[in-house]
Amino acid sequence: MKKLSAILILMLLTSSISFSQKGKVFDNLTLKSTILKSERKFAIYLPPDYETSERSYPVLYLLHGMGDDQTGWVQFGEVLRITDEAIKNGTATPMIIVMPDANTEKIGYFNTIDGNWNYEDFFFKELLPYVEKTYRIKSEKRFRGIAGLSMGGGGSFMYALHHPELFSSACPLSAYVGELSIDKFKQRFLKGTKTYKEETIQEYFENHNAISLINKLDSEKAKSVRWYIDCGDDDFLFEGNSLVHIAMTKKGIPHEYRVRDGRHSWTYWRASLPKVLAFVSDAFHQY
Repeated sequence: MKKLSAILILMLLTSSISFSQKGKVFDNLTLKSTILKSERKFAIYLPPDYETSERSYPVLYLLHGMGDDQTGWVQFGEVLRITDEAIKNGTATPMIIVMPDANTEKIGYFNTIDGNWNYEDFFFKELLPYVEKTYRIKSEKRFRGIAGLSMGGGGSFMYALHHPELFSSACPLSAYVGELSIDKFKQRFLKGTKTYKEETIQEYFENHNAISLINKLDSEKAKSVRWYIDCGDDDFLFEGNSLVHIAMTKKGIPHEYRVRDGRHSWTYWRASLPKVLAFVSDAFHQY
């Protein structure tokens, strides 16, 4: 009986310790970029059992919006609290979350049309290989997801459409899907800059517009990514997200399209994050 009591006490203590474990966030990490000729910052979330296990983990790349940096999801999105809770209650699998900074010097997740700032090249050729070598991250497509809000939602769309072979899931939230016409693109991004050939402008526009990419991408490649698209009914980017939903539907690309009451705000995105974590976890598990 004493032996049984001792075992029960040990089990209770072990359970108590495991439930008290918390993940950790490091939000001022740096990586030297040869492509961008600068030090690049990023934040990372490590799950509660990262330091006590030897296992490798799936990874979610979580992109911030314009005006924020790598600390946006940490400070305003409460990624530590929300992810810890999701892992604890079993709606999300333990994962590593990488949050890069795309708000220094030049803003955005893409290569610029003049070729002087190639952030997308940095992401795929330097950041992704670096973090997946430095941390215990599973490097197969099945275990890699991407999500983001606003400008980062646009990054999520474009990265997953440019490289569907790399991501098992993509979750754009309140996404900037690209300008809805080439004239608007010229007015916003090319006004006052040097003159480019029309074919150069057309090619760049089509490669950085989610609707154009969906229409020209092989459907089977797009179908290899699980899509979760979420935008509030009062969001000023609602039209673009609706058009993406229509384009995917016409192409027969399965996706979850969610419209909830809300606007372009952290209140909305904090409510979205648990759903994103559950969605990418299903992909990690091959649902």
